[in-house]
Amino acid sequence: MTRTLLAAAALAAAPAARAQQPAPPPKPLTQDSGRPVGNNQNSRTAGENGPVLLDDFHLIEKLARFDRERIPERVVHARGVGAHGEFESYGDLSKLTKAKLFSAKGKKTPVFLRFSTVIHPGGSPENLRDPRGFAVKFYTEEGNWDLVGNNLPVFFIRDAIKFPDMIHSLKPSPVTNQQDPNRVFDFFSHIPESTHMLTLVYSDMGTPASLRQMDGFGVHAFKLVNDKGEVTYVKFNWRSQQGNKNFTAEEAAASTAKNHSNHTEDLYEAIKAGNYPSWELRIQTMKPEDLDKHDFNPLDDTKVWPGVPEVPVGKMTLNRVPANFFQFTEQSAFSPGILVPGIEASEDKMLQGRLFSYADTQRYRVGTNYLMLPVNRPLSSVNSNNQDGQGNFGVTTSDVNYEPSVTTGGRTDTPAAESSKLKATGPVVQQPIAKTQNFKQAGDQYRAFTDAERTNLVKNLAGDLGKVRNEAVKVKVVSHFYRADPDYGARLAAAVNVKLDDVKKVAEADKDVK
Repeated sequence: MTRTLLAAAALAAAPAARAQQPAPPPKPLTQDSGRPVGNNQNSRTAGENGPVLLDDFHLIEKLARFDRERIPERVVHARGVGAHGEFESYGDLSKLTKAKLFSAKGKKTPVFLRFSTVIHPGGSPENLRDPRGFAVKFYTEEGNWDLVGNNLPVFFIRDAIKFPDMIHSLKPSPVTNQQDPNRVFDFFSHIPESTHMLTLVYSDMGTPASLRQMDGFGVHAFKLVNDKGEVTYVKFNWRSQQGNKNFTAEEAAASTAKNHSNHTEDLYEAIKAGNYPSWELRIQTMKPEDLDKHDFNPLDDTKVWPGVPEVPVGKMTLNRVPANFFQFTEQSAFSPGILVPGIEASEDKMLQGRLFSYADTQRYRVGTNYLMLPVNRPLSSVNSNNQDGQGNFGVTTSDVNYEPSVTTGGRTDTPAAESSKLKATGPVVQQPIAKTQNFKQAGDQYRAFTDAERTNLVKNLAGDLGKVRNEAVKVKVVSHFYRADPDYGARLAAAVNVKLDDVKKVAEADKDVK
């Protein structure tokens, strides 16, 4: 007992003792094999805007290791609730895409939608501040399409190589098992592109009043491809037909005190009562030749597309509660790489990493044959040469499990389903995009808020940022918000008790970082 108490006392005194000693020199970052890492900030791409290369072994190892950190709960999006419904197309979009679910007015496609919180574990209160996952599985005649997004239109980072680092900072400390703002803002002080998303998360939009009263976004740019092979870049935005309603931090806490599963209760009770929630799907489109006409990179997932009109293309309605929570909500598995002909991934570096990571984590978490489960199984026939593996309950009746073959029953290609062509030129690089524009849209968002919303935003941010012990980190983070909007930064500086002059000096020193 005495030894334990003494140890506790020594630990309590340790921070003061460490503060008086010089910091040890940093250690070289290595891969698991011990190989030094040359660049941990940017994925290897074919040219600045080209696709991410599979030979980036560090990226693949980092994502694959990250995907396997938890069992059996999801590493992220663990707390979720789902419902069945249908999507109805408003018209024929064949000029833009050969995807058949958009081929005719009134065409209906079954869907399953899973809402979730991103960071907090399963069983956690649903009103905690967090982005909300908004993942829609379309069961189309050409296979499934997973539109995997959030309730906020942008993301924290623009390169998947930083995703494990970001989640590690947001999750509980591996030492104390407590979430710690010191770790969170230490990380984000180095990630200026996070300013936009942090502004949204710490606003009242970070605590939606109900799942029915929030929008959803695909976040990334995707591609629509028509039967001529013509490409149009697209953003998918879900607009709630129930309107938008958010809680203040105080209202969220009061709601949690009454029922920490209030979002699930609200959604299920509404559906059971026949009050079916719906969302209109709207698209923003941009031609490839117009991508470089903007002062930001439209393929950057930390950006919205201001001034680009939204066109309604269909409506989704949720009308049925799953018969079994585990079999549907928990076993549902999504990946942005699950696409149908006519819808493709863009060169967005964050999306490119997710194409690997999401399906890989489902194969680990649910099993190799997770797509055979009823909630994930496509309604169209499956004729692949994949075989065996844990949890395989398919029925194999042919010994032709290879291609090509002269044997009747073999598989053949479908030329019409071939992906669009992309000319990739330039050197292989690991570097950030040229048009970062890290702060402008965050400032635009701040100025779009009402006075009350700005007050809540600053208060919510200060509640966590004010707990950071390192003054340099606080000043650095505040400087990001000051560069977004001087009033924003000044109010936050006062709220967390840092000198505005120090903030201005850091902002001026970093002015070359756009």
